[in-house]
Amino acid sequence: MTTTKPVSERRVVANVLRGSIGNLVEWYDWYVYAAFSIYFAKTFFPSGDPTAQLLSTAAVFAVGFLMRPLGGWLLGQYADKYGRRSALTLSVTVMAGGSLLIALTPGFQTIGIAAPVLLLLARLLQGLSVGGEYATSATYLSEVASPGKRGFYSSFQYVTLVAGQLIALGVQIILQQFLDKSQMYDWGWRIPFVIGAAAALIVMWLRRSMDESEQFEAVAAESVPPVNGHGALTAAASEPKRGSLRMLMQYPRECLLVVGLTLGGTVAFYTFTTYMQKYMKLTSGISEDTVAWINFIALLVFVVLQPLAGALSDRIGRRKLLIFFGVAGTVLTVPIMTLLGHTKNPIAAWALMMGALVIVTGYTSINAIVKAELFPTKIRALGVGLPYALTVAIFGGTAETIALSLKKAGHESVYFWYVAGCILVSLVTYLFMRETSASSSIDTEHAAAADAEQARPLARRA
Repeated sequence: MTTTKPVSERRVVANVLRGSIGNLVEWYDWYVYAAFSIYFAKTFFPSGDPTAQLLSTAAVFAVGFLMRPLGGWLLGQYADKYGRRSALTLSVTVMAGGSLLIALTPGFQTIGIAAPVLLLLARLLQGLSVGGEYATSATYLSEVASPGKRGFYSSFQYVTLVAGQLIALGVQIILQQFLDKSQMYDWGWRIPFVIGAAAALIVMWLRRSMDESEQFEAVAAESVPPVNGHGALTAAASEPKRGSLRMLMQYPRECLLVVGLTLGGTVAFYTFTTYMQKYMKLTSGISEDTVAWINFIALLVFVVLQPLAGALSDRIGRRKLLIFFGVAGTVLTVPIMTLLGHTKNPIAAWALMMGALVIVTGYTSINAIVKAELFPTKIRALGVGLPYALTVAIFGGTAETIALSLKKAGHESVYFWYVAGCILVSLVTYLFMRETSASSSIDTEHAAAADAEQARPLARRA
């Protein structure tokens, strides 16, 4: 069997940086929508009720999530067949198109119903892109990382993911300093989408020159169909194709684990990051400018926590951090959200949000590497991407819509219990799952071992 050669730490760092910068831009484009929806809601959905306007934009936000499973499937399959680099380049190109479309679409008063339709189309393109980006990025970072440091290096996926949101908030704060509210509502909100589209085009060019994962290259080199002495394909050639749904079906337990791992984490993450901005404004009654600063500072600290927790997982294992998130999230979500809704003090609001983000760090810092370690190289991108994207679409994408709907119905506190319940479901998964590898290298030997483990119970049943 072909094995990969060890690479220098300097080259590993270079690969991680090149893989991460594109991830940052993609997530900036994704989160700009959430950050600026307060300003462009009335442009696409005219109504006298601010909550109804935000509910409409949140619904489009949720619909964008429905494309993420399709992106996870198509781009995950593409990455397993043709390479991580090619898939990452394609995903950022699609994202650039979606952002540019939002930036250039006229409002409802100009083109009528076509305005929200084009907004929806743009969001679908962004959902397709980010659905493939997550899985391929997680796979790429896990495969280029040094043995024994995969938790640390893979945590940079959420460093760049949150940094993208952070930059979106930073752009919002800067624009708020130079534009008045009228300008922000009229045309200022378009500026960040133009920035995102331009940055995505630059990353598209940069990604064309990044290194391919050596693990993928090794598996690809071994996938040439062998023949016997009579020129016929051997039994190995009849195995499912690399990156196919048929091959993914050989890993049902791993797919279910991805769902369980993700459910509580995605609901908590979107609650304590994207929805928190609306919650502080509509429920706590804190001004938009102050809310932006609270979110910016909290997320800045959150970014720093990711590699620290990732490095800790390399020492103590992934499962302990996941259990910390599960227990603390189940017990403390309702108290944190309740207290936050009753305070107008910016410092107290920041402290409560920060406490929630510390808890969520137990999931975000390592969730990508835990999922990547469940699958062999030949099915890793699709195995991580499809079940993850389905779970995020169903639970993460609807979190804000459910929260705003319950608020409008006068039962906002029910949402807090919903979040705690989702985290509890994931906690059960964490308690019964096995520890994933925290030191060995993800390579073709790991893939063979995983395949053998899958084959044994099948053989026994036969």
